[in-house]
Amino acid sequence: MSTLPDFAALKTKQRALREGFHENLSLRVHRALSWLDRAEKCANDDDARFIFLWIAFNAVYSEECGETMPNAARGLFESYFGKVVRLDTERRIYDAIWARFPGPIRMLLENKYVYQPFWSHHNQLPGFGDWEERFAAAKRKLSQALVRQDTSVVLSTLFDRLYVLRNQLVHGGATWNSGINRAQVRDGAAILAFLIPLFVDLMMDNPGTTWGKAHYPVVD
Repeated sequence: MSTLPDFAALKTKQRALREGFHENLSLRVHRALSWLDRAEKCANDDDARFIFLWIAFNAVYSEECGETMPNAARGLFESYFGKVVRLDTERRIYDAIWARFPGPIRMLLENKYVYQPFWSHHNQLPGFGDWEERFAAAKRKLSQALVRQDTSVVLSTLFDRLYVLRNQLVHGGATWNSGINRAQVRDGAAILAFLIPLFVDLMMDNPGTTWGKAHYPVVD
């Protein structure tokens, strides 16, 4: 089982390799590492740790795609996950999903409270009366992906759920340190704490890959 790279190890690697990075990769890694460092200082605060880790994730995956594009985040998720899974020749992401966190991941994916159509129906938005059928279909699709060991589909589905959790925290839809959603916040933070350093490590190992223009580049 592979060892999880921490901030210190990743920062040392970045300093050794950054001269060979394209400016887009260099900026993404630099920003992501700064937030990973901050997240590691929140060992006893799962809410803060989750938020800082999500910012690190934003730094590595997000691209400027225009304000009018619908579902842009989902499309970028799928593109990014397809890319990192192809580059993961040692199957470290696979190891994270099937060896380290199978229980927490399954519990999160089967939790209706991090499934957006459930909340859309609860908030009486039109078109979501069939959320239970959609949820069942999503679970069937996930089960098929698990049988096929399709890591990209599992990651996309997992981060759909984590995105709902992110929205609950960032948009004031949860109470800090609340006991109501404690399990999903704790598990979500633990999953991100394993996956985001792996993503950063894989990106540094593949500087020739096109990672896209980062949001808000440094401007003189």
